[in-house]
Amino acid sequence: MDVEDHKRFRRRRAAVGLASLAILALLITTINSHGRAHRAMPNSVSHPAPAARVTPAEQEALTHRAEEKAIDSVLAYTPAVVSGGSKGNELALTFDDGPGPYTQQLVATLNRLHVHATFFAIGEEERYFSAGSSLELRSGDVIGDHTETHPMMATLSARDQREQLLEQIYRIELLDGPRPRLFRPPYGSFNATTLRELRSLHLLMILWSTDTHDYTLPGVQAIVQSALAGAHPGAIILMHDAGGNRAQTIAALPAIIQGLRKRGLAPVTIPHLLLDDPPPRGQPLPKSLAGD
Repeated sequence: MDVEDHKRFRRRRAAVGLASLAILALLITTINSHGRAHRAMPNSVSHPAPAARVTPAEQEALTHRAEEKAIDSVLAYTPAVVSGGSKGNELALTFDDGPGPYTQQLVATLNRLHVHATFFAIGEEERYFSAGSSLELRSGDVIGDHTETHPMMATLSARDQREQLLEQIYRIELLDGPRPRLFRPPYGSFNATTLRELRSLHLLMILWSTDTHDYTLPGVQAIVQSALAGAHPGAIILMHDAGGNRAQTIAALPAIIQGLRKRGLAPVTIPHLLLDDPPPRGQPLPKSLAGD
């Protein structure tokens, strides 16, 4: 091999060497990239970011907002209801005229039976029996407005009606309860003025489809029979936790609730009922039950 051939051979060997080095570098880069991608994949597939957990307090707040929206939705097409819809299996137990000396015992009975109810409270009674309302709030029950002093609303001026509504609202807020959104007129008495004041305060009037007449003290069995006779999907059943001796009402509750459950009916609060099964649109406006 002459000198020129030797030089050409050395140049070819150097070129091959450089090419091999380039190929080797490319392979190393590819392998490293693949390795990084391979290592990244398990993190994105096998270990997703943990889902946010909702605490009981957050869930309660979410439910409250949903029920508030349900009340607003019903208010958009009617100022008053006597019952919910009839498509589900829920109804509402409601109690008037409290709080009173029997309220805490009645709420404790509902708690033992795992039932939530709606209480329409009188503002001035909070001065003496606010412990009953506080227990209702802690138990997850709903408190509505039943005026400050339990008057016949249709006999009052617009100013006096508004004061009756607002004073009760303020008393519930002082107990750290949510602002009432529901109103029940004492004696079922209301007029066009009442409806205007309710609208301005974003209150929905809740009447009832079944009156147990428990305030007349007809006996435990009579109260049970009245409640169950009027029980149906969407029913709103009227009872009392104050305004007199309510021992019969308390004694009737276990049989009432057992009877409802045997029929597949679930007692819930009014906001819960309006959320799950609101009254249909187009129903006529209820008339004053006091004949006003």
